[in-house]
Amino acid sequence: MLSKNNTFVPMNYPSSLIENAVNELSKFPGIGKKSALRMVLFLLKQDEGAVSKMGESIIKLRKEIKFCKRCYNVSDLELCNICGSQKRDQQLVCLVEDLRDVMAIENTNQFNGTYHILGGLINPINGIGPDQLQVNSLINRVKEMDVKEIIMALSATMEGDTTVFYLSKKLAASQVSISTISRGIAIGGELEYADEITLGRSIIGRVPYRH
Repeated sequence: MLSKNNTFVPMNYPSSLIENAVNELSKFPGIGKKSALRMVLFLLKQDEGAVSKMGESIIKLRKEIKFCKRCYNVSDLELCNICGSQKRDQQLVCLVEDLRDVMAIENTNQFNGTYHILGGLINPINGIGPDQLQVNSLINRVKEMDVKEIIMALSATMEGDTTVFYLSKKLAASQVSISTISRGIAIGGELEYADEITLGRSIIGRVPYRH
């Protein structure tokens, strides 16, 4: 908390229980101590049963959630509902950074293929190399499932472009067709923040990748 002269002033709490809850909730992305405090005070006004139900759902989520053994999407089964669907084109794979990108593209209703979640982008400065990502599983999937096309739907950032370049080299021997989403997405933009129409058109208007 900042004072009028922009110096940090520790927030005083009437209870250590409230302080602990605030500290935990403020670990969420984009949630500061003030927002976390508002959430805690909201919870205190709720019925005890409702709060218990909320807590149980979070614990159950963490304990029981599965990850698709093929694309690494979250799932209730070994194969997610996308990889397990006979209506989806299993030979068309859209490569994305994380789950949020899958959700964003699915909301466009413009893509009928499957996905492969990379789990991040190559970023040597932050110590993230290919070994920390789902690169080998992608290469094996291309071979085993006779994948015809991979759409590189990664953010148009330096890390995204580096990752696309690296993967295109690794996949060169497989003869799989590699395309990228059209640059309707602003340079440096994140897929999850693109509007559905722009993102949908970027998928439909994908272009062959040339390095």
